[in-house]
Amino acid sequence: MNRLQFTPVAEATGHAAQLFAAIKSAVGMVPNAYVGIGSNSPHALEAALNLDAALKKGGLDGREIEAIKLVVSDAADCDYCLAAHTVLGQQAGVSAETLAAAQIGQSSDPRTAAALAFALKAVTQRAQVSDADVAQLHEVGFGDEQVVELLAHVALNLFTNYVNVAFQVPVDFPPVPLSRAA
Repeated sequence: MNRLQFTPVAEATGHAAQLFAAIKSAVGMVPNAYVGIGSNSPHALEAALNLDAALKKGGLDGREIEAIKLVVSDAADCDYCLAAHTVLGQQAGVSAETLAAAQIGQSSDPRTAAALAFALKAVTQRAQVSDADVAQLHEVGFGDEQVVELLAHVALNLFTNYVNVAFQVPVDFPPVPLSRAA
């Protein structure tokens, strides 16, 4: 059971209603994660959506972003985001095997593997990364701008992870087991 009050999308007013309408127009539905945030703080939802939109214009491609979101969600024990980003990865044409590998921080692509290792370390060690960790990203082609964007994706994903975990937001995507639960 969720711990936040959810305003049904059809009953939302003001800024929340505007945000929900934009989300529904873009993706065909308003996921419960966004309903939970927007029902309680439209400003927090707007900030998250704006950061996500800005980062999508950056130097990481969509497959890298979804892989990062998967490993971060799994590390944060967020079954909601893990399920959502598995669906989004599938919609982007990523194979089930590639998605499952990303969930546990693995990839056959050296660039993605380095990004996943960095993201996982940033989460599990509270951003206590080393010079060597950053150098590894540079070695596989990440510039400093992309390194900062990678960390921004981690931070944004942790926000939604923490909202979903802390407030027990009901999952409205097909469930995906967390790696420790599989």
